[in-house]
Amino acid sequence: SEFLEADLCERKNGRTISVCLPARNEARTVESIVRTIRTELVERFNLVDELLVIDDHSTDTTAAVAANAGARVIEARHVLAEFGDGHGKGEALWKSLFAAEGDLVVWCDADIENFASRFVVGLVGPLLHHPDIVFVKGFYERPVYGAAGGGRVTELVARPLLSLLFPHLAGIMQPLAGEYAGRRDVLEQLPFTEGYGVDIGLLIDVADRAGVDAMAEVDLGTRIHRNRPLDELAPQASAILATVLSRAGRLDRNDAATTTKPRRDGTTVDIGTRPPLVQVSSYREESA
Repeated sequence: SEFLEADLCERKNGRTISVCLPARNEARTVESIVRTIRTELVERFNLVDELLVIDDHSTDTTAAVAANAGARVIEARHVLAEFGDGHGKGEALWKSLFAAEGDLVVWCDADIENFASRFVVGLVGPLLHHPDIVFVKGFYERPVYGAAGGGRVTELVARPLLSLLFPHLAGIMQPLAGEYAGRRDVLEQLPFTEGYGVDIGLLIDVADRAGVDAMAEVDLGTRIHRNRPLDELAPQASAILATVLSRAGRLDRNDAATTTKPRRDGTTVDIGTRPPLVQVSSYREESA
């Protein structure tokens, strides 16, 4: 591992790397993740140049523990405030790309219980070794489901949808994985779905813009994180369904939807889309 990290540092060639962690109420796990990145990849090897935590309206101590561990913490509602203080994972990713300065941007979820430096090293490796690769997606073994498969939403919603509507992406191991990295000059050209659909939306859009040959997958080993109960997965599945259908031209709606169950209040699902950052005037001004 040390030889690999040292090799990647030599291959940076002046490029900068930002690691961004979108987080909402992840105080239990985010501190360890930040400390690992800070200690091993910022201070020891100087591979990572910037470490951001985008706090998505947390009500716990996520922001405080992340800052204490060494991250630059940014509250999502304070970034691109002219677009509102919207909630959701996709919103946080979009705003993190705006706030980050790196030429290469790495995203990792903040709920990983067994986080190790390999998550970041594995994702940036192909980008530094292969100039024709623009986007890297992680896959991993989830002990609950086994090495070959994803979670319930992946196998019951995402994979069947891709097989039917985007068959060139049906072979992606874990299309909903939250660990991926890309080149800024590609990412800034893409729209970001505001909610849970962002992961699969970016996958489809990168393939459409750059082609599947410009994408890579990396085995990140084992990933342990909380397993959500089935009741909490319906909004996520709805967002993914809406995102894929919209990319396929089968759904025109672009705001929010409601997931309902008998005798229960409905749950609002964000399916809106933020524009590519190159279309945002304040981003163009900062980049000039």
